[in-house]
Amino acid sequence: MERPCGYSWWHLGIVFFVHWAAGEMGNKAKSCEAVRQVYSAKGFSLSGVPQSEISGEHLRICPQGYTCCTSEMEENFANVSKMEFDNLLKESSLSIQGLLFTQNRNFDRYFQDLLNKSEQILLDTFPSQYGELYSQNDGNIFRNLYVELRQYYRGSGVNLEEALTEFWSHLLERVFKTQNSLVTLSYEYLDCLAKQYDQLKPFGDIPREIKLKATRAFIAARSFVQGLSAAADIVRKVTQVPMSRECTSKVMKLMYCPLCRGHSNIKLCDNYCWNVMRGCLANQADLDPEWRNLVESLLLVAGKFNGVAGVENIVGTIHIKISEAITHMQENKEIITNKIFKSCGNLKSKGSKTEERKRKGKAVPEDKSTIPSMENLVSDVKVMLTEIQDYWVSLPKIFCTEKAIAGPGNEDKCWNGMAKARYMPERMGSGLANQINNPEIDVDITKPDMTIRQQIMQLKIMTNRLRNAYNGNDVDFQDTSDDISGSGSGDGCTDAVCVKTVSGDSTVVHTQTHVVIKGKSPGANGNASLNSWNLLLLLAALLVAHFARC
Repeated sequence: MERPCGYSWWHLGIVFFVHWAAGEMGNKAKSCEAVRQVYSAKGFSLSGVPQSEISGEHLRICPQGYTCCTSEMEENFANVSKMEFDNLLKESSLSIQGLLFTQNRNFDRYFQDLLNKSEQILLDTFPSQYGELYSQNDGNIFRNLYVELRQYYRGSGVNLEEALTEFWSHLLERVFKTQNSLVTLSYEYLDCLAKQYDQLKPFGDIPREIKLKATRAFIAARSFVQGLSAAADIVRKVTQVPMSRECTSKVMKLMYCPLCRGHSNIKLCDNYCWNVMRGCLANQADLDPEWRNLVESLLLVAGKFNGVAGVENIVGTIHIKISEAITHMQENKEIITNKIFKSCGNLKSKGSKTEERKRKGKAVPEDKSTIPSMENLVSDVKVMLTEIQDYWVSLPKIFCTEKAIAGPGNEDKCWNGMAKARYMPERMGSGLANQINNPEIDVDITKPDMTIRQQIMQLKIMTNRLRNAYNGNDVDFQDTSDDISGSGSGDGCTDAVCVKTVSGDSTVVHTQTHVVIKGKSPGANGNASLNSWNLLLLLAALLVAHFARC
């Protein structure tokens, strides 16, 4: 029996319809309850939030497949992700600043305490030890010295060598007057006395020793405290650099697009997370080389604080050295006086030797029991500096934590930016230059952030100060403008196959940046209905054409 015209076509149509219906049942929209809970917890109204997945053609950041997010939700999540990103950076920055400020305060307080205690012991013991020598000027000569030392330590522009030379010259005058208290000395005679200082060496080698050791000690202490303060200030300023608009969207895609796709508990693919963060924090990572140089320089200078020639032993015993210098002149009075008389003329001396002997003596040595150990301070600061040495290149770890990323064995079950699947690209290196082929973020390596470039220059300046301080050189550096130049260019690339050519360099080709599940495109789930309707429309057209010929 001959079958009616079109029988086989109707049969084929039924088969296609059944296949399409089965596909639609298999792609039944998922519930959006998990998304609604998170969205509400962020403080947003649930009005207009889908109960189940909807088509995602409206999305601008997340993949345009089935989604639980409207355009408004996507925008709100983008703002939330930016705020959370900024907060995490700020928390990390404040932590580093806190460590640096704490060490800065500890060392500054320690150096100040050494000076204060040295001065106080001098003021307490010298009146009884040296009588008229101290009371004649009420101690101003000594107080003025400590004022100059503090000002130099604080970086107020005091010339320490000149300050010490002036102090010893005044001290020579005071001691000589005390030894010749019954004679009035003219200005001419005192001027002659001052000119004989270098030849007389009335205080032995102590002034030279103090000038050499104290200068080195104060340079090291001052530069070290300034270095800690500068490091904290650089961290603060860099943290204020705003996140780019593209980075805002990429962080949103990283943090909340999985949720919009219905993956409430999915972890991130490791390299995907790192590539997003290294692209967003590329400029910050460029601080790393000079930051490490600064830390290494701080460690070098800190190593000079302990020992016999260390800051503690030098600064904390200034009063003892002054006492030893006075005693040296008293013990060599006759020799020194004869030299003075020979150069400047004779004087009649009627001072009582008995009185003079009573005024001889040394200042009481400093009791260091109330001052914390320099050894402990140095040990603590070395540990801290070592811990923060890789701060700028380790910033992505703040976001790509072990809790957030998929571990070994789960590489096929993580969020790769488009779907729950393996992430194919390799991890990019740190720094701006290494982002030229970053598959997640288009970074223009020819336009570095100027604020960060300025801070790189500040790091160089401070490092130079510390290196000079380590060598005992007191050098004032002038800021120089940062000559920044970039080479190469980077352009956006979102296709499955991407070709980027840079200034004649070899072409770099990226193939298949994200794994597609079972051969589907990233938006296959959301477009399943559209593809099925296209098949039905094609079938209908074929049926019409066939019956037209029957």
